[in-house]
Amino acid sequence: MAPTPSEMLIPPTRSGPLISRVAADKVGWQYLNMVVLHLEREKTFELTIDDYEYIMVILGGRCNIKTSRADYLDIGWRAHVFAGMPWALYLPNRTEFEIEALSDHLEIAACWSPTEGTRPPRLIRPHDVALSIQGGGSATTQRNLILPPGDTSQRLLVYEEYTPGGNWASYPPHRHDQHRSDANGKLVEAALEEITFFKFDRPNGYAIQRVYTEDETIDTTMVVYTDDVVVVPKGYHTLASAPGYTTYGLHFMAGSARAEATADDPAYAWVRQTWLAKDTRLPIVDHGMEPPSQR
Repeated sequence: MAPTPSEMLIPPTRSGPLISRVAADKVGWQYLNMVVLHLEREKTFELTIDDYEYIMVILGGRCNIKTSRADYLDIGWRAHVFAGMPWALYLPNRTEFEIEALSDHLEIAACWSPTEGTRPPRLIRPHDVALSIQGGGSATTQRNLILPPGDTSQRLLVYEEYTPGGNWASYPPHRHDQHRSDANGKLVEAALEEITFFKFDRPNGYAIQRVYTEDETIDTTMVVYTDDVVVVPKGYHTLASAPGYTTYGLHFMAGSARAEATADDPAYAWVRQTWLAKDTRLPIVDHGMEPPSQR
């Protein structure tokens, strides 16, 4: 049975420190879980990670994160996702941690996935995050690659994406729901579960998300607002940012390979040949926005 729009679009819960939560077993997935937390100054949140690898992305604010492996003190600096590049912390399985908010408002998004073996923890600072301008024309976006393919984790892929008003993201529409290799054994598509958490740079901002399959078992269009979450069960997907508003999406992915191998919808792939230039409004954030002490 195809998922309904209400199963793919998850509004904020705002229950205690939780803004949003996605549990793999609740959406029929094997790997990917997510939570977004909001803490006020001096408030804490603690957890013991089981057999999962875990990454936290600081959306805004400053904090101490004390763990059973190491302590990471006074990390984070941007006030919100439109104020600069991100800090993140990767933690391996069987790690205890406590987050303490040092600013009036601290917001952290985290995801986790089952793992075999143990990798070392890693603090990811803004200068560790590669900035990439993707696409072209009215389909130009910015990506901040927090956990790119071939990096620290076993399964997780994490990046931020900024889409200026009037632009499209993930266009041509693409999918990553089958694990396929070509005749030479090269991976051409990975089966990746995906969760996206949204923010907008102005009040009332919104974007239009479409998810569809070739056989039309899924063909859904959704309006997303600040703090909404979209889970993509399968199929092609793309997004349009409303004119006048920049869309921020934090993308978490995990699946059959640590490679962002995707397949364009062949009906729209030709559009790539029409891109003559990148959108000059990008980047929205860059490394030059960091305080000198953080560079």
